[in-house]
Amino acid sequence: MGRIVLQCAFWTWKGSLPDLGVRIRAGTGRAGEPASRGGLCGPAQDSATRAVAFAVDRGILVEGMEAEEGSKPPPSPVPSPSPHHRSRSLYSRQSTSATGTGMIPGLKFRNLGKSGLKVTNLGLATWTTLNPGVSEETAEAVITWAYEVGINYFDTSEVYSGGRAEALLGGIIRKKGWRRSSYVLSAKVHWGKTSPDGDMRGLSRKTIVESVKGSLDRLGVDYIDVVILHKADPMCPMEEVVRAMSYVISEGWAMYWGTARWSAVEIMEAYTNARTFNCPPPIVEQTEYHFFCREKTELQMSEMFNKIGVGCMTWSPLGAGLIATTGKTEDGCTLFARPSFRPGSKGGGLVGAGGSGLGDGGLSMRESRLTLEDLRLHEEKFQELLGMTERLGCSLAQLSLAWCLKNEHVQCVLVGAASVQQLAENILCLQVVPKLTGGVLAELERVLGNKPVKRPLMSTMQMQGVQR
Repeated sequence: MGRIVLQCAFWTWKGSLPDLGVRIRAGTGRAGEPASRGGLCGPAQDSATRAVAFAVDRGILVEGMEAEEGSKPPPSPVPSPSPHHRSRSLYSRQSTSATGTGMIPGLKFRNLGKSGLKVTNLGLATWTTLNPGVSEETAEAVITWAYEVGINYFDTSEVYSGGRAEALLGGIIRKKGWRRSSYVLSAKVHWGKTSPDGDMRGLSRKTIVESVKGSLDRLGVDYIDVVILHKADPMCPMEEVVRAMSYVISEGWAMYWGTARWSAVEIMEAYTNARTFNCPPPIVEQTEYHFFCREKTELQMSEMFNKIGVGCMTWSPLGAGLIATTGKTEDGCTLFARPSFRPGSKGGGLVGAGGSGLGDGGLSMRESRLTLEDLRLHEEKFQELLGMTERLGCSLAQLSLAWCLKNEHVQCVLVGAASVQQLAENILCLQVVPKLTGGVLAELERVLGNKPVKRPLMSTMQMQGVQR
């Protein structure tokens, strides 16, 4: 691959871009060569190149990047590279972006539900970042980079790496010395977690209180912004759950609470109990949302927001990796087969939560068992999507993320990343959102062919007639 030039507001960078890397090495150039405010690289550059240019243009140095000899930046709050340390990787939050706020263009604050808590429309899910397969140095780089570019929401859980994720996240926060008011933390109380003695833990008052206190200890913070109850407990009275969360909030251990993977009926029951017993209601539901899992987010969550003020935060925008890796290798083998897709089928087809097929808009990666043959059947659909990405000048992952952000009822989209490069590429989805015009969205709907439709209400007698 030839050498490339990245031009930003303060420096001119020259170097080569490895096939799957983002390390730019210093080239030789004329001393004092002026740097033009070229912004992002042109559409001819691949997404990885644009990601690096995007970071550089905001005064952020990616690991392995070096300044050109003789280049001197104008006076600015961005610290210049030390002559004794020519290569470094980030990190100090700056206010040098085009917006003048330290946030990258397109990154916006939104109220979570109808609460006063403001979060960025992109949040970092730490399940991937703080996985044992990712080194602590890389994890720290990803989290720091996310914070530096303006992301303020970090999602974790007591079950991520057996509590190690919370401890690592808390350690990074303390090391960086970030102001507590500058970021928002959410931690999950996970229904179904097995206790050390082998008992299944539910959502009893005892479990909730112990889980929250354990997360506080591992994170090393005084409070958690949002405690998320992951999956409802059918064996625990909803009144007990609501009163337990009220106690946690009144003690100052949490500011708000929300749910994840709850049904609309369960959310409404929690809200009703909260109002009945004068307790704080949930403010957000975390739900799976991507091209092939749409019904709950688009039909139910919009209604939840309008009626009771529960917001929507989405996870798995890339369909557990399916959307990010479609296509074929040189030998013609499909890239659909992922480790997370275990062999076997559910009902002989692409069936997700609720029993709806792909054409009905219900492919849930977490609850389906997909066969390679099932996925091959939809190769043509993905090829059409890839054709759209070429015209839009983005990757399939960026298109999927931008499509999620385009939904006005989604306040925050959670993204995961195992490297700074991956996160930088994903964040470029913010530049794709303005390109999703009415015509582009209509074409997407035609390709997907799974727009959820609200079913008509049926009386009991009508339902009995259908069953006969």
